[in-house]
Amino acid sequence: MTRQLPFNEKLLSTVGTPGSAELLDSSPRSHVWRVRTVDGRLVVVKQIADGGDRGADADTRFAREVAGLRLAGRATRPAVAPAVLATDPSARVLVLDHVDDLGRTDDWMPGYAESLARLHALTGPADAGALPAAPGPTADDAESFLALARALDVPVPSVVPGELAGLLERLDPAPHHALLHGDPCPGNDLRTADGVRFVDFERASLGNGLTELAYFRIGFPTCWCALSVTGTPLAEVEDVYRSTWRDLTGTDVPGDLADACAGWLVQGDALVERAHRGTADQLARIPAEDFAWGEVSARERLVHRLHVVAGMTRDHDHLHAFGRLSSALAGRLLARWPRLRPLPTQEARPWY
Repeated sequence: MTRQLPFNEKLLSTVGTPGSAELLDSSPRSHVWRVRTVDGRLVVVKQIADGGDRGADADTRFAREVAGLRLAGRATRPAVAPAVLATDPSARVLVLDHVDDLGRTDDWMPGYAESLARLHALTGPADAGALPAAPGPTADDAESFLALARALDVPVPSVVPGELAGLLERLDPAPHHALLHGDPCPGNDLRTADGVRFVDFERASLGNGLTELAYFRIGFPTCWCALSVTGTPLAEVEDVYRSTWRDLTGTDVPGDLADACAGWLVQGDALVERAHRGTADQLARIPAEDFAWGEVSARERLVHRLHVVAGMTRDHDHLHAFGRLSSALAGRLLARWPRLRPLPTQEARPWY
């Protein structure tokens, strides 16, 4: 180990004495160990770090992770997250039950969609205030998107600003109380023999589950490993999600998936990794530079999202003109930069 295992007397008395520990790969925002206690028990120890998010919100991330995991712990048979065994708020340490991960697996998406729906269905109106409301696009995001179109000499239909204003109203998370993971990406999903369990709840929130179901269509917008899912696999995962939600709640999934995808499209911060969000107008950078995140560039992510939204809104009652603008903007990007690649169709798992 290159870091000292952060065990205090409380954790020792609750979990047991560590016998061996292995420091695992993780993001700069945390340190994670796999620990075997002297009595042979395997646990995972996670310490929220000051790095990675400009250091200001480590306590907030710890609180959200604990709250999100405890809410997720309502699910049993099978679980959708590791159980919380102990915490040390003063050191921002969690001890979690160890989960055997199968790693990269074929045909992983239906099981992922089922666990995502089960996670989302765990909370309701009675849980209001247990976590922050999910963040979404803002009026500034909408204006930045329109400014990008103008910068690339793509005409903006006169009705589009009104359509975007209506979109922001419909995406208000206040009426929704689904338990959202906040970053449900490959690498944050442990694939076990009895289903997917999610980890890394530092951005957990309450909102509309469609904002995370939209990941399949919009290319996993908060993820290092952008991915294109189309055709039969896409239809299957959306059917699995909707049927699971219906079985658990007795209702259809609320909201409009096209709205959720359009919301991701206009958010420039969804083009960069977490440490760079909120630092600049990312859409304003697109005409002058292309910037990579993982193996995919910002322009490539943006073109994919534009095509998705254009396709979903051709006959949309509230986003028809916005869809035409999205199609025109995608065409302009590809005409100016013809070497832009489509998103990969195979998963990459950054921690494996």
